[in-house]
Amino acid sequence: MGEPIRIRATVAGGLVEVRIVMPHAMETGRRTDAKGEVIPAHFIRNVSVEHNGKVVLTAQWGATVARNPFLHFRFQGGRPGDTIAVSWTDNRGDRRRDEAAIE
Repeated sequence: MGEPIRIRATVAGGLVEVRIVMPHAMETGRRTDAKGEVIPAHFIRNVSVEHNGKVVLTAQWGATVARNPFLHFRFQGGRPGDTIAVSWTDNRGDRRRDEAAIE
């Protein structure tokens, strides 16, 4: 679905710093369009981040998260070349998963 998740992960000072942008409309279900009709809710509900297949972060989101959410965190134990995988599921059942190597 849609654009790929943008993932940037770098090692500095023994920590892996991960920055993620998830292109998604993140509609609340409370806005109206030009005709005055309600735009249906469409938002990311669950997010998971894995390092070499091991979950390092999970999140449960709702309709109040902004469009194209940005996520930034750090964790220990990663090395350049390791894999970071990010996946999300939204309230309509759509899913997206993308991977990147740690730099």
